[in-house]
Amino acid sequence: MSDLTLSCDNAHPNSCLIIDVDLRSHENNSAHHTREIDRERLIVRRGQSFSITLQCSDSVPPRHYLELILHLGKRDEVVIKGRKERGAGDKWWFNEQQVQNEILLTVHSPADAIVGQYRLAVLLMTPTGHIFQETKKVEFHLLFNPWCKDDVVYLPEENLLQEYIMNEAGIIYMGAWDNIKSIPWNYGQFEDYVMDICFEVLDNSNNALKNSKMDMELRSDPVYVSRIITAMVNSNGDRGLLTGKWNEPYTDGVPPYQWTGSVPILKQWSKNGIRTVKYGQCWVFAGVACTVLRCLGIPTRLITNFSSAHDVDGNLSVDFLLDERYDSINRQRDSSWNFHCWVESWMRRDDLPKGNDGWQVLDPTPQELSDGEFCCGPCPVAAIKEGNVGVKYDARFVFAEVNADIIYWMVKQDGQWQKIRVDQSGVGKNISTKSVYGDHREDVTLHYKYPEGSKEEREVYKRAGGQVTESTNDIAEPLQLQLSIKHAEPVFGTDFDVIVEMKNNGSKDADAQLTILAIAVTYNSIHRGECHRQMTRVTVPARKAHKEVLRLRYDDYVRCISDHNQIRVKAVLEALGENKPIMAMANIPLSRPELLIQVGDLILQQVTAYISFTNPLPVALNGGVFTVEGAGLLYATKVHVRGNVFPGQKVSVKLAFSPMRTGVRKLLVDFDSDRLKDVKGVATLVVRKKY
Repeated sequence: MSDLTLSCDNAHPNSCLIIDVDLRSHENNSAHHTREIDRERLIVRRGQSFSITLQCSDSVPPRHYLELILHLGKRDEVVIKGRKERGAGDKWWFNEQQVQNEILLTVHSPADAIVGQYRLAVLLMTPTGHIFQETKKVEFHLLFNPWCKDDVVYLPEENLLQEYIMNEAGIIYMGAWDNIKSIPWNYGQFEDYVMDICFEVLDNSNNALKNSKMDMELRSDPVYVSRIITAMVNSNGDRGLLTGKWNEPYTDGVPPYQWTGSVPILKQWSKNGIRTVKYGQCWVFAGVACTVLRCLGIPTRLITNFSSAHDVDGNLSVDFLLDERYDSINRQRDSSWNFHCWVESWMRRDDLPKGNDGWQVLDPTPQELSDGEFCCGPCPVAAIKEGNVGVKYDARFVFAEVNADIIYWMVKQDGQWQKIRVDQSGVGKNISTKSVYGDHREDVTLHYKYPEGSKEEREVYKRAGGQVTESTNDIAEPLQLQLSIKHAEPVFGTDFDVIVEMKNNGSKDADAQLTILAIAVTYNSIHRGECHRQMTRVTVPARKAHKEVLRLRYDDYVRCISDHNQIRVKAVLEALGENKPIMAMANIPLSRPELLIQVGDLILQQVTAYISFTNPLPVALNGGVFTVEGAGLLYATKVHVRGNVFPGQKVSVKLAFSPMRTGVRKLLVDFDSDRLKDVKGVATLVVRKKY
């Protein structure tokens, strides 16, 4: 089948020699690891040759020769001439082989070529350099090439490429550092139209709209492209993909917890005329960024940083202000998030001194301005570990996210601040990503920092410009009292106990007042209300421990709990006669029940999924809806549940679909209702070739 129509030079109306072109998409796309994106259109990677065939009506006249002209941009912002002879490594060139009436062209792109949609014209030239015939332009896409050793995104290990470029199914870690949960995520970077939308995202950045030629020329550089992506995934100050919102109501959009993958977000943005999609939070921003970067050919993985600091003033400490009742004072801007998600992309940093290659932090969640845009990175992980906070881009902000000290201050009625707790190891814990060896967690904390409490860790903190403060452990505690909080892993909908243990290492009994405060918070530390407060006079015997139990009932916390299902418990112990209180804190994520998914056999090219769920709450659920999707299986589909789901009642739905692509596939399901949200499930199935 012809890939183009042809036009001939007016001077030679009967001399159309080139009558057809075969772009050989099937074999080229297979060789370039792009056949999952498309098998019909030509999609190739830079720094690697590809072949096209010219069908001719006759042999080429003596001393006539071929030229290739490449056009980039909607208004031909960049035009490149491909030479027949091999030039320098930074030039497009081709060689040809003629067999009877066919010419095989092998086209070589440089490893630093601009990524994008190219239009290619073949010119047949006369010996005097005039155009004898010019074909109409054919289109192909060029992507980054992590398989090519000369490309700055080169990643030499095939198992890493299979995960960080080719895997469309991911896992995102959430919860708290000592109670890690996970949800499945469908990246879907090879789904229909996703690649086109990724380039549409680049075309709508502020830089592209301001100066499309300069923007196009810079698209050879993954540092530039990835930074643009972090700005465009959020919609702050540009035509970006997603609007962030961290509190209800979400009635004019989709609640962040309802998304199970990136594809519906990308498609909705494009289909609705480049209008921002509502709503996202950090894991949604990171999931979408991972999809776009993997699709463009930049190896990328999603990272979760537990106990993540947001240091607004750049002093590398997070200051929490409490009043004399131990309630938080709202005027503070620093915060500590239970977890925060970003992505890392792999690239060489030729713009920086040696030692900064490899994984780079990119954070698309809109937090602080960087060079006038809500973007963050790329920032070398290696620079963060060594405290080199002057490195491009945004190293100081990222360093604080994983290393800031947390200081708690009591603000007295007379306005004086009293330091009541310093925590040097509470930030940047269990930094996590999905393993390349399966669906389990890999801990990458030591890529970001030296072990907590080590000499190197404190030296790096000083090098970064942090004010080294004495830790609570170094402050002589009154009567050697110690305070800790213990809890089980409670399930949302149940009553549960929180145990506060006080140890007295001194030789005298200690009389004290204990205040236990349970607060509903979002994962990024926004207070939603007090669930329970308990004040008790206690005596802790010498060299012994004493325990107090706080019973938290469903009715206590359901009134104010956020959609993140997080409870923060603060315990404060004030020894009588001492003016320095001791404080302990625990973030308790409440688990959600599980969805059960069973997948039947493939019959007549159809699969049926059976999904069931039992209501664990003591109240009925209304407005239940299942959302089902899976890369290569089916697009996001909603199944509504009729009527109420009563306490203890099981609800079952079945859904038949026809898989679109072969291989190991993940089916993702989300359930939401009025009182219970963000219940997730996942099933793995193998789709074999049709016989």
